[in-house]
Amino acid sequence: MKPTPDPIEPGQISVWDLPRPAIAQPCPAHVIIEHVGQRIADTHASVRTLETSHPPSYYIPPADIAPGVLRQASGSSFCEWKGAAVYWDVVVGDIVLPRVGWSYPDPTAAFAMLRDHVAFYAAPFDRCSVDGETVIAQPGGFYGGWITSKYAGPFKGVPGSQGW
Repeated sequence: MKPTPDPIEPGQISVWDLPRPAIAQPCPAHVIIEHVGQRIADTHASVRTLETSHPPSYYIPPADIAPGVLRQASGSSFCEWKGAAVYWDVVVGDIVLPRVGWSYPDPTAAFAMLRDHVAFYAAPFDRCSVDGETVIAQPGGFYGGWITSKYAGPFKGVPGSQGW
């Protein structure tokens, strides 16, 4: 059962007005990921995925990810729209953040622009930001959306949202 959308403030977009099935689009926003004093990623060339009930996920091109921080992790998953995903650990010195990133080496045709770009869960990092605003991780631990003040919820991932 679809929940009642939160009120929309001026300048906001309701995640309930986003498309289903999901889409991917180039995004010029300034996306930064930082951890233990190191800039993990810094881009103005991400690809954003948009889907009903979810805040956006940002896929970062490999050239805008710090060299040497990614290590392929075990396991995979499958998205009905994007295809088969692989996972990435982030390694900063002696610190390993396991399976905090994912990518689509061979995405479906509709998501071809995601090829080899890497998306990251926000929660494990010290700071993730979009255009200078620190993001909040999408609730629930499974989904990788980044919540900013631009989006109104409620967001999939809260308790009771499995059937959304």
